[in-house]
Amino acid sequence: MSFIAVLMGSESDWPIMQKCTEVLDRLGIGFEVRVTSAHRTPAATAAYVADAVERGCALFICGAGMAAHLAGAVAAHCVRPVIGVPINSGPLSGFDALLATVQMPGGIPVATVAVGGAGARNAAYLAAQILALGDPALQTALEADRERNREKVQAQNARVQSEL
Repeated sequence: MSFIAVLMGSESDWPIMQKCTEVLDRLGIGFEVRVTSAHRTPAATAAYVADAVERGCALFICGAGMAAHLAGAVAAHCVRPVIGVPINSGPLSGFDALLATVQMPGGIPVATVAVGGAGARNAAYLAAQILALGDPALQTALEADRERNREKVQAQNARVQSEL
């Protein structure tokens, strides 16, 4: 059975990455969550990636702050899609993580989303859109989610307009 691996460099990344898993859960997409580090546990990270691929992992979503090498380390060990979520931590508030995640050498791609919570949610949506290419039911769920978002904005506009 296919699933998504949601990885983070440390436990402190969980409040951000939880936004990712909430979207995956709402869309009915199976996932695993792991704390693993590109720097502190490199062998364990490589072993997890190999095992996850063998067990049917469709793609990886990796959140990390500061040096943010987790997504690149995962991408180096597989040919599954990898989505990097730069975490807004450290003295540069995620700018360092953004640059580390987006600057990958040719041939080792990492899709990079926004810094922080919006990026974590968008990573889940991007992963779902990739999976939906071969899953019409997931495509329908994504379209319904998009429609709920449209309706929410329209309701917000109606409330603001009624106050004018």
